[in-house]
Amino acid sequence: MPRFEPFRALRYSPAAEPLDDLVAPPYDVLSADDVAEYGSKSPHNIVHVDVPAGGPDRYVRAGGLLRQWIAEGVLVADKQPSFTVYRTRFTDATGAGRDLVGVLGALEVVDEGAGGVLPHERTTPKASTDRLDLTRATTANLSPVWGLSLASGLTELLAEPGKVIGEVTVDEVAHRVEHVDDPARIAAISELVSGDDVLIADGHHRYGVARIYRDEVRDAASRTDDDADAAELTLAYVGELIAEQLSVEAIHRLYAGVELSAMQEALAEHFDIEPFAAPGSHTLAAMEAEGFLVLVGPDTAYRLTAKPEAFDGVRALDGAWLEHALDGLPAEVTYQHGLDETLAAVQRGDATAAVLIRPVSVAEIERTAREGLLMPPKSTFFTPKLRTGFVIRPL
Repeated sequence: MPRFEPFRALRYSPAAEPLDDLVAPPYDVLSADDVAEYGSKSPHNIVHVDVPAGGPDRYVRAGGLLRQWIAEGVLVADKQPSFTVYRTRFTDATGAGRDLVGVLGALEVVDEGAGGVLPHERTTPKASTDRLDLTRATTANLSPVWGLSLASGLTELLAEPGKVIGEVTVDEVAHRVEHVDDPARIAAISELVSGDDVLIADGHHRYGVARIYRDEVRDAASRTDDDADAAELTLAYVGELIAEQLSVEAIHRLYAGVELSAMQEALAEHFDIEPFAAPGSHTLAAMEAEGFLVLVGPDTAYRLTAKPEAFDGVRALDGAWLEHALDGLPAEVTYQHGLDETLAAVQRGDATAAVLIRPVSVAEIERTAREGLLMPPKSTFFTPKLRTGFVIRPL
């Protein structure tokens, strides 16, 4: 089972500017315009380090900037190792009020296939070494892997409030972080999370980078024992794998390089296809309630209802069904979370067609994890996204 440990976190000084001006969404959901907007809020906004601009020296400059902030007291290290309880309060896509809680700590970096920390889905390849270059230059974990603990009782253990050290509300989502340094409570959290597997929900690439970085540190004779031990773990947010603590949305499929008629022909072998009204805000709820998918073309839409026995032997996941139905079709597949963005991509001609899919159930996520299987790429979109900058983990 994986180690899960407290650490001396770097945090923005209470004397610094308002946290609203300093924290930001994770790097992988930010557009160039987003980065510019957050960067304009403050010269100390985390995007200046987490998403550095410029040429090949941008990572070195990011590392220098992080060390400058520490030297100037903009960032201050905890006096002793601690955990950080992270709470979010929001209204989900169904209109229900939600309160989610997890804990930020240092999760062990294990070898692929070793168990303890489990992948959740197959990952799409990324050629960029951006996160690895940034980790080398900053010697820090800036944004967490999102893990789901298969151990029961974590939510109850995190119910008691800690010392509130930061709060922001953005896009109607309230984010609050609390400091926990009581030795008994730290030991209880560490023991519980370390008592069962942790499933990576989001951040597979970040975890992979942590594995590469760990191996580099192991091979570097100049690094100290403390350095080496720090690299054996990585920053992670861990919540309990239960329905009450997850808000999961779908990631829709965009297809290019193939005619819409060819897609219809392939899909017709596995789905009953009938014309459908133009998708709107009501469509996703109807898909979940009635059990269908939607094929979207530039000027048309079709309801896809699985034929009886068409997917016998195929996992009950919309993404897996589409992989099976379109196997052999020379289509290029990309992924988009937002409904409006998905429809716009088809209208612009960026894709020949899209297929709207349903969110994966929490029960299916747990079943897949327990059976040691992987979902198709981009099967789940966990919300709300955590803010970067509340906690930095030095390496």
